[in-house]
Amino acid sequence: MANVRSLVLAVVVLGVMMGAIDSTIVILALPTMVEDLHSDLFTMIWTILIYLLEVAVLTTQLGRIGDSYGRALTYNLGFLVFTVGSAMCGASPNAYFLIASRGIQAIGASMMQANSGAIISDYFPPSERGKAFGFTSIGWNVGAVLGIVLGGVITTLIGWRYIFYINVPIGIVALLLGFKYVKDVSRQRRELDYLGMVIFGVSLALITLGSAVIAGVGVDLMDSLMVSLGLILLVPFVLVERRARAPLIDLKVLRNRVLAASLFAAFLQSSGYLSTAFLLIMYLQGIRGLTPLAASLLLVPGYVVASMVGPLAGRLSDRIGARIPATLGIGLMASVSLLYSLLLTPTTPLIDVVYISVVGGLGSALFYPANNSAVMANAPKGEYGSVSGMLRTLANTGILVSYVLAMTVASLTVPRQVAFEVFLGTSNLIGGVATKFLTGLHSAFLMSVAILLAAMVLSAVRGREERGALVSSPQNL
Repeated sequence: MANVRSLVLAVVVLGVMMGAIDSTIVILALPTMVEDLHSDLFTMIWTILIYLLEVAVLTTQLGRIGDSYGRALTYNLGFLVFTVGSAMCGASPNAYFLIASRGIQAIGASMMQANSGAIISDYFPPSERGKAFGFTSIGWNVGAVLGIVLGGVITTLIGWRYIFYINVPIGIVALLLGFKYVKDVSRQRRELDYLGMVIFGVSLALITLGSAVIAGVGVDLMDSLMVSLGLILLVPFVLVERRARAPLIDLKVLRNRVLAASLFAAFLQSSGYLSTAFLLIMYLQGIRGLTPLAASLLLVPGYVVASMVGPLAGRLSDRIGARIPATLGIGLMASVSLLYSLLLTPTTPLIDVVYISVVGGLGSALFYPANNSAVMANAPKGEYGSVSGMLRTLANTGILVSYVLAMTVASLTVPRQVAFEVFLGTSNLIGGVATKFLTGLHSAFLMSVAILLAAMVLSAVRGREERGALVSSPQNL
């Protein structure tokens, strides 16, 4: 019943697309939301940070819950929560209600992200997962294109509230399809590791919350202590996990060299690259003075290329393994950050941004399907949800780290408040501020290059995974 697989894949792609739409739309709409809700950028940037914080903390736990109580059920309920949260975001009367609504949205996104890779692994054999993850890559890139284009159009012509309302009809369609076709084909009811969940959740919350505040207001003692305590808590977490009968994260799975390298390559790739769009928007809207619509159109070609190449790259990884395409993809991303650091000036031809974004799109298309497929191909079948959750936790923690490092490094050359004014598109900047801030942006891009080179090395030494074995039972329909 290949049609069942196709419908399941369609529902997963819809979920990925919704997440992509939401992430790119919010970045472009921040300046408008600040003005309309009579807020400030530091407050409004929490619409991004609260989302990333919750997803980073919750995904591993929700992946394990999906293993125990049903991956499909958890995924479909996540769609429901995400859709309700989106409607609440659109109806927000003030900045704080919007941030709280984004928190609800993030719970639903965590439920979906934690189990999407596991569902694909349930329904597709290892020899076909690269192709399946290639289509989820299309979902991400089409969603990013829609988010960027619609974000610019809607924010400029209709209003920022509709960037959230757009999720509601998509969510309703996905809910109807999901509850009808996405069923649990395997479930292993096991004891949950509540102590591990609490320690790990508190650790990540402290790290991400402290880091987020550091990004917004700078380094101080209290936030540094929060980050330090969060890191220290990882030690008792590891000790607890080694003794737990049903650990939240089975550390034994990390003995698999390909799995461990693939997971940490995802973390470093997110840490090094995911803030690139944020930095570029600061450049285009702030320093170059473009409207959200004009800035968005410059980034579309890169996402279009990624959408076209993603499935082909996924099929390639099915045949030759993840190492070569994933490593090449990270190398292309590193070259993008390097080019931005070298070429962006107050007068750089905007067509150069288009060309560079196409290179980045090609890199994304090569990396994501291959690396995701490598992770799930090397995950024990009973741990699909947990490993999928680990992947999303590491990737989303990396996204947050990426934003924190980028904002911190980019703000070293000018006062942080001036950096926020640049992002908001302030045109009355005192002479030399834009040039000085560009120096900070260049430094942030170079930091991205260094992290991505480390990720490329890790990807290159991962070894080659086996893709020949088929999963059994109903998912081989």
